[in-house]
Amino acid sequence: VGVCTQDEDLRKKFTGNADKVVNLMSFVAEDVRRILASLGLKSLDEAIGRTDLLAQVSRGASHLDDLDLNPLLVQVDTATAVEYQPTRREEVPDTLDAQILRDGEPFFTRGEKMQLTYEVQNVLRSIGARSSSAIVRKFGEKALPEGRLHIRLTGSAGQSLGAFSVQGLLLDVIGDANDYVGKGLSGATIQLRPPADAPFIAGENTIIGNTCLYGATSGKLYAAGQAGVRFAVRNSGAEAVVEGCGANGCEYMTGGRVAILGPIGDNFGAGMTGGLAFIWDQEKRFEQVANPDAIDWYPLADMDQKHIDVFKMLLEIHAERTRSVRAKDLLKEWDRTVSETLMVVPKEIADRVFAETDLKKTG
Repeated sequence: VGVCTQDEDLRKKFTGNADKVVNLMSFVAEDVRRILASLGLKSLDEAIGRTDLLAQVSRGASHLDDLDLNPLLVQVDTATAVEYQPTRREEVPDTLDAQILRDGEPFFTRGEKMQLTYEVQNVLRSIGARSSSAIVRKFGEKALPEGRLHIRLTGSAGQSLGAFSVQGLLLDVIGDANDYVGKGLSGATIQLRPPADAPFIAGENTIIGNTCLYGATSGKLYAAGQAGVRFAVRNSGAEAVVEGCGANGCEYMTGGRVAILGPIGDNFGAGMTGGLAFIWDQEKRFEQVANPDAIDWYPLADMDQKHIDVFKMLLEIHAERTRSVRAKDLLKEWDRTVSETLMVVPKEIADRVFAETDLKKTG
């Protein structure tokens, strides 16, 4: 419908539809044909290379008219000009998904449960996207159970790992990944952890890049390390646990649940209208970096038990899937962890959240 929300009440406010887009483009096409006809041309192809139809015009001021465009208006010798080929198409190079489609033939044809293992480098982008297309075409978007196709990756994955990936696909990374992990995530599960012999503390280092979970609608992401800036922007339904993030976290988020077990950058929650976030705020810095225009935050210890249980469940799953040392430590000291954790509630849905809890909204 052309709006960035999954909230049905908000979507009803917009009346746009595909027919109106078609109508607009039809008018644009008519205008193009009219202009071409005025130039004596029958198609856009005939306009290519016709610099004789261009002229530099005055913009009425010397400082705007001192650029000489004549070198751009030189006529090409038609006897030696290269013929334009509008139908030429550059083939898209094969990705790792092409190999996955071949290796996973029993899964993609009969739905057999499989696990495939690959070493990856950061030149391998959008891993999982084409596989998800094949899943949807064969089985539908939500027909398969989680992890029916388990793809284990070792190394550094390129941009857009798990982009638009759907239910039934599990991407299990031992290493790290670039920007846009889980972009448009649509039901798949993505989990990342550093190698067991890594010489650094996972929670103090970045494991995924910028703008991860951008526009995600469903699915899960668990990362034993920090994320870059703009984490979970426009997330409308995915569940995620990371161990820190940069600026603009959960910006314009409309749904889903996010737990952040570490430091946070500036402007957290700007434009956030839905979903919930749990912040382990050991250093008591959240108030300094949160955007108070869109969100309120409350001690988790004061919230209803069901919210505390949700946060604990997220930590338990995160610890199990990523072997996160930080998550395990937080679970061991559970009472202290709860006392140091905040629950972030978008102001737009606060009444609904607090109507379901015994806590009275304050502040």
